[in-house]
Amino acid sequence: MIDRLRAQGIRNEKVLAAMDAIPRHQFVEKGLAFSAYDDSALPIGLQQTISQPYVVARMIEILCDRHELGRTLEIGAGCGYQAAVLSMLASEVYSVERLKMLLDRARKNLRPLRLPNLRLKCADGTLGLPEAAPFDTIIVAAGGLKVPLALKAQLAPEGRLLIPVGDAGQRLLLIERQGSVFKESKCDPPVRFVPLLTGIE
Repeated sequence: MIDRLRAQGIRNEKVLAAMDAIPRHQFVEKGLAFSAYDDSALPIGLQQTISQPYVVARMIEILCDRHELGRTLEIGAGCGYQAAVLSMLASEVYSVERLKMLLDRARKNLRPLRLPNLRLKCADGTLGLPEAAPFDTIIVAAGGLKVPLALKAQLAPEGRLLIPVGDAGQRLLLIERQGSVFKESKCDPPVRFVPLLTGIE
């Protein structure tokens, strides 16, 4: 998997090392373990997916470009895989998931790794996590038509937010806070994420 990520253009060795350190097969159903290291998204139940390795690596690489991740908020814990990778690179990771059953699975998947700087919470991701803000980094693993204002408000003064935006064709939108100004730029590749929904189930 790591050799393939290099061939696909991932250059950040810290990101590659973090991906290499986390056993991806622990985060998928046993029947799909043989496909865990393929470059494809896989179902994890409740109409959710674990993102393909390249997308995980590319999103984190964008956020790591000339920056430390620092205090990081992940929206959409899913099965816990990306949160585990982030924990290898960030000082603290807070990961929220709106689906209680999925969050329970993520906790079970993560327990053997004993990651001391990772905290999970069942919460509406569109609202962020105000009690732990501000964040140096926010990464969103679900797509919407617009960026929730709560997430922008919870960025630290030099914080960065990466979120898939769009309907039929999603693009990664990087938002960089510079004081009260928010600079936006679109990043490759085109992506396809599950919808960013409100509420808790």
